[in-house]
Amino acid sequence: MLMDIKEIREHLPHRYPFLLVDRVVALELGVSIVAYKNVTINEPFFDGHFPDQPIMPGVLILEAMAQAAGILGFKTMGKKPADGSIYLFVGADDLRFKRPVVPGDRLQLEASILAEKRGIWKFECRATVEGELACSATILCADRKR
Repeated sequence: MLMDIKEIREHLPHRYPFLLVDRVVALELGVSIVAYKNVTINEPFFDGHFPDQPIMPGVLILEAMAQAAGILGFKTMGKKPADGSIYLFVGADDLRFKRPVVPGDRLQLEASILAEKRGIWKFECRATVEGELACSATILCADRKR
């Protein structure tokens, strides 16, 4: 299943400059998602992180993985933010950063569902650049009413 930015915006409440998923290239409902973020020098965070050696902040890599997981969760539940549902990022375990992400990189975002119980979802997530691991974490998200 392929999703362009228009459909992504239907499944995530985020908007510029905080929407961090550009395209979904694979999605198996109830199982996994593969998406990506094109990282460009025009990102507003590069003005301060760091002007002479731009590196994507780790918290934004983590957020990008959580957004990909959020799309998977919303699609799996058959819900959208417009339906009055919000998907909150509530935790991360085993978080590791392995390489910097810099302008020009295509950050591939992968999330797989590990468990769901009473609206709390657990995802195994990875972010890679050209097959090299940049970040990994187990992410928890909660489905709540707006």
